[in-house]
Formats: sequence, structure tokens, C-alpha cells
Amino acid sequence: MTTEHREAAPPAKGGAAPRPTPPASGTARPAPGPKEQRRAERRSRRYRWDLKYSPYAFISPFFLFFAAFGLFPLLYTGWSALHSASMLTPNEMEWVGFENFTRLWEDEFFWKALRNTFTIGIISTVPQLLMALGLAHLLNYRLRGSMFFRVAILTPYATSIAAATLVFAMLYGRDYGVINWALDLIGIDRVDWQAGTWSSQFAVSTIVIWRWTGYNTLIYLAAMQAVPNDLYESAALDGASRWKQFIHITLPSLRPTILFTVVVSTIGATQLFGEPLLFAGDPSGGTQNQYQTLGLYMYEMGWINRHLGRAAAIAWTMFLLLIIIGIIYWVVTRWVSRSSGEEE
Repeated sequence: MTTEHREAAPPAKGGAAPRPTPPASGTARPAPGPKEQRRAERRSRRYRWDLKYSPYAFISPFFLFFAAFGLFPLLYTGWSALHSASMLTPNEMEWVGFENFTRLWEDEFFWKALRNTFTIGIISTVPQLLMALGLAHLLNYRLRGSMFFRVAILTPYATSIAAATLVFAMLYGRDYGVINWALDLIGIDRVDWQAGTWSSQFAVSTIVIWRWTGYNTLIYLAAMQAVPNDLYESAALDGASRWKQFIHITLPSLRPTILFTVVVSTIGATQLFGEPLLFAGDPSGGTQNQYQTLGLYMYEMGWINRHLGRAAAIAWTMFLLLIIIGIIYWVVTRWVSRSSGEEE
């Protein structure tokens, strides 16, 4: 049996050119020329620079805006607090050192504003967070139309402060307010909400509670949904009621979130400005300064009395108060964590 060997036909004219045969293994490639070496070095240098400096370029807009609109005003306010300056001539400053701060310690209006800020903060923050925690616990269970309630509960937060405050000012009106009308129906005398100390502070606090309860509710709800369901199932098998599950499972799991909301609410209460200003339209906070906060006092000192240096001293005093409050919260958190055995 013979094997037939056929020769390959030559390629036709106009056909594909034969592929070049790869160089044999071990054959060295020709060295690149000087231009190619310089081009490769430039590409390598650009690549290293891009890898090293691109992350800083991406985050630089935040730091630039913070330096322009956050850090510089803070430092300039601190510099102004050490000078005697007028809002009419801010460039003409006279060095007075810490005189603006020492005058605050002797100013009875400052201490009254600080006391009003503290009481309004307590009246508005504590009920607000408790109501938010309860509402979040209810929304955490399966309810019909739960998405509707979640959207509706955030509506006050999306409402303008000016519009909400003006509506509440009409509700708390002395002669034609709806609240006094309802009190009159049940035999209670009408209340002049803007004249009394506790009545005006309570009225301002209700505006804050109405606006921020839904916001904190959604924060608590998001934290509750992150708690594993296995914990609740195990507790239910052991016979724990929903109240015990809430006390022994939900609250310990929400401890960091609760601390966050307490800190944020405290900062907001310290900087409270829009609600008390629009409640009566007077930066003095009533005829006897009964609901004037530190924010209103700073506004009155700077824009009404034109004392730029003293207003800057009030702003820095508020800043230092927030730092002290933050340190206190941090110490309390560490102490609670150590007592519960979460930290060694």
C-alpha cells in the first residue's frame, strides 16, 4: 500500500500574502531606539504620577470648598473675636485680646440665652428621639402601606422652615389661634404663647419636634433593619415578648445610632435660629428675651447692634460648647461600653 504525497498548490495571484514566520526561540529582539526609550520613560513617569496623585485630585474639590467656606470663616471669626470691630467698618479692627469673651461672662443676656438654649434643647430633643424610636419600632414590623407611612413621615423634614414656623405661629395665636380655640372648648383659659417663658419655649420646641421626628425615625428604622432576624426568632422561641425583645435586642443594637442622633440633635439645638426668629419675627426672643437662643443673641449682637467682635466671640463660645459636649458624649460612650463588656 503506497502513500500518496500531494504537493501544496502555490497561492493564486491576488490572494492573501503568506504570514511571516515568528522568530525562532532564543532570537533577541532588536533594541529600541533612543526616541522609543524616551517615549517609554515619559509614559512610565506619567503612569506613576497618575497612580500617586490622582486620588488627591479627585478629593481636592471637597477640601478646597471646605477651606474657602468652612475653615477660613472659622479662623477669621476667631481673629475677629480678639478685636473690637463694627459691622459697618469690618476692616477697622482694634486688638482687645480676650475682652470680648470676658464681657460675655458678665452679660446677663448671654447667660439667659444660654439657659433658654439648654431648656429648649431638652424639651425638643428628648421627646423627639423617644417618638422617633417608637415610630421606627412600629414601622419595622410588616404593616399595610408601610412605604406610604415612611414617605409621609419624612414630609415635615422636606417642608420649608419659614412655612412651617409661620403656620405654627398662627396655630399658637393668642386671639384667633386654633390651639387656644380648642382649649376654650374644654374650659381652659386662653394662653398667650409668645408672652410666657415656658409657653413660648414649649411652642418653639413643638416646631422642632414636628420637623425632625420623621428624619430621626428613618435613621432608627434603617438601623433596626440591619439587626439580624435570628436574634428575634431565638428570643421568641425562648418566650420573650416584643417589649423584652425591644429592650434586650433592639436598644443594645441601636446604641451607636442613638448616640449619633443625640449628638446631631444637640448640635442642632445649640444652633437653633430659624424657628425662634420666625415664631414672632423678633431677634430679641420676646419682650423679656424669654425664648432668645444663642443663635438669636449672636444675630442681634452682630446685625442689630453692629458689634462684630462680640458676635464672633459668641460664635466661638458656641463652637467650644459643642466640642465640650462631644467630649462628654465620647466619655459616656466609652464608660457604657466598658461597663457592658464590649471593650477590654
